[in-house]
Amino acid sequence: MKKLLIAASVLALTACSAPSEPQLTINPQPVISAQPTAKGQALSIESRDLRTAQFIAVVDSGRQNVQPLHATQNLRVTLEEALSRQLRSQGYTLTESSQGTLRLDILEAIVNVKHSVMSHEMTTKLQLQLVVESPKGKFVKRYSGKSARNGAMSASVEDMEEAMNNLISAVLKDIYADPDLNTYMQENL
Repeated sequence: MKKLLIAASVLALTACSAPSEPQLTINPQPVISAQPTAKGQALSIESRDLRTAQFIAVVDSGRQNVQPLHATQNLRVTLEEALSRQLRSQGYTLTESSQGTLRLDILEAIVNVKHSVMSHEMTTKLQLQLVVESPKGKFVKRYSGKSARNGAMSASVEDMEEAMNNLISAVLKDIYADPDLNTYMQENL
């Protein structure tokens, strides 16, 4: 009986250490403002992931061989943290007890990769929605980006990470520089 228990334990441990699917590390670079423009307006931030599927990439190798890849960390948390850093650098005070709220909705975030024998096509799409609510009103705007790249051989996990990180960083830059959003937040929070 002891031998059977030991064999089952070894089998369970080796199953846990078996190689798993590769995952993408998402680490976007928010815009860090050198000169804060907000005057310490209080704001609470929250986020929602409204995507129908939680994977971040889909690799199609042909012959009905499609592999979804997930992120190493929760994408919603990663994007909320990046946007929070960006807003703090702009001079906003992030607090739970604020009358003004900013909600980040993730509508789409995907890297589609199609492999052939000697090349790959990679298309990256991102769509975010910001909803700013205060006692004075509501502001809703969508921000999106798309990029496409072709290359020789197959796309690596690092290629997919770079494509998504660059696109998220570009959309964060659009959010930072949006005059409508900045004006609304400064006048209504």
